[in-house]
Parts: sequence; C-alpha cells; structure tokens
Amino acid sequence: MDVIKTQQISSRPIEKVVVHPLVLLSIVDNYNRVAKDTRKRVVGVLLGSTFKGTVDVSNSYAAKEHVVGWYSTGPKLRENDLDIHGLFNDYVPNPVLVIIDVEPKELGIPTKAYYAVEEVKENATQKSQKVFVHVPSEIAAHEVEEIGVEHLLRDVKDTTISTLATEVSGKLTALKGLDARLKEIRSYLDLVIDGKLPLNHEILYHLQDVFNLLPNLNVADLIKAFAVKTNDMMLVIYLSSLIRSVIALHNLINNKMLNKEHERAEDSKSVAVPSAAA
Repeated sequence: MDVIKTQQISSRPIEKVVVHPLVLLSIVDNYNRVAKDTRKRVVGVLLGSTFKGTVDVSNSYAAKEHVVGWYSTGPKLRENDLDIHGLFNDYVPNPVLVIIDVEPKELGIPTKAYYAVEEVKENATQKSQKVFVHVPSEIAAHEVEEIGVEHLLRDVKDTTISTLATEVSGKLTALKGLDARLKEIRSYLDLVIDGKLPLNHEILYHLQDVFNLLPNLNVADLIKAFAVKTNDMMLVIYLSSLIRSVIALHNLINNKMLNKEHERAEDSKSVAVPSAAA
C-alpha cells in the first residue's frame, strides 16, 4: 500500500483527526464480538464533523453531524483499503480512514489516520493513482464522555494496589514509552545514514528542536539545585520514616500495657471465685 510523506503535499484539506473515547470503545466492542481470536478485521463508518481542517470523530448520530469517513482494525493498511475508501467519496468529499489497533503491542495512541490524494507520476506515460497520506491524530473527549470513561476506569481499577504502587507503575510505563520512542528514532536515523530511507527535513527539524530543548546538565547552579531538591525530598522521607517508627513503637507499648491489664483483671477474677465459694 502506497503512503506518501506529508511534506510532499503542498496543500492538504485535512490537518488533524480527533478521535473520541466512545469511538474506541465502540470499535473494540465490535471487534470482540465479531473478529476476536481470528485473523479477520472489522470495518465500519465514522461519524462526526469537519471544521477548519480538523475532523472530529465522535461516532454520534446528532443532527449536526454527518459521515466523515470509516475505520478499520488493521492493524496496517491493506491493498483493498483504497477501493473501500473510494466508496465513501460518493457521500463525503474527503473521507478519512482511521486505523484502530485493538490489540496494541506498544505504548502510545492506538489510532492512525489517513486521507487519499491523487499522486501524479514523474513519468508522463504513467497514470496517476490514489495514495494514502498520513495525518496526525489525537484522543479528545467532551465532558460527558470524560465522566463515562472515568466511571469505567473506576470499575476496572484494581483497589488492592496502593496509590504509591500505581504512581510508580505509571512512571515505569512512561519510561518504557520514552525508551521505545528513542529506539524508533535511532532506527530511523540508522536507515537514513545507510541510504535505505530518504532524508526527511521535517523530521530532522523536529529532532533538532527536541535536542535544543534539552537542558544543559553541566551547569554548576543546575547541579546544585538538583542536589538541594533531592536532599530536601530525602529529608522529608527520612523524617516520615522516623515518625512512623515512633508511632508504631508507641502503639506496640500501648498494646503490651493493655494486654497486661487484661491479664491482671482475669487473674483477679479467678482468685475471687474460689474465695467466694469457701
């Protein structure tokens, strides 16, 4: 399947595709009911609205919305996707294709959005053909959708895991995602150096922008600030541990004293019963 780079398009009618959580839930439910544990994929229609180059996919049947494209569980583009895409041209001028990865193997947004353009061949003897162009996508939600998603996550959340463990798990997941992105960048640069991929100035511009935003950790004031901040945090942790130890020791002593009082009360009762019988 042909996909051309975004910088090759001088003017693009679609700049961004916004996918709402309810769309993801609906597609995953459709996939689980129809194609789970098989090699099949599910295909459906996307509903929403288009405004100033942004396609808002909400999967709602409100009167103000119309068909904006279609979806597939992919997880990649297929040969007949252009044929399916052509069918939607009769209903919408510029439909979008959103591929939803219902079984993601890596971290990140599980959506990839495309729209079709006419690619003109350099050789005049060759006929032009439709190709897919990748367009950025993101996940967004209205307030009512956020309430529903939070309610679902509350039911899914494991209450046996403490808040600290949840935060550590979240940090670990974020670091794994960063590591995967860095490996992907390195792989891309290696392919460019080996001449297996063409040089993409837009990607290199963004990479240079990332490097320019990295802080200079060799500055003495910055190193001192990190050390002071770390020491302050360790001091709070140390004092918290001492307080917890003192409270635990206090509770242990109170428990011992309470047990001794109960033992004395039991002994006095056992001595009083025989004397009364005599």
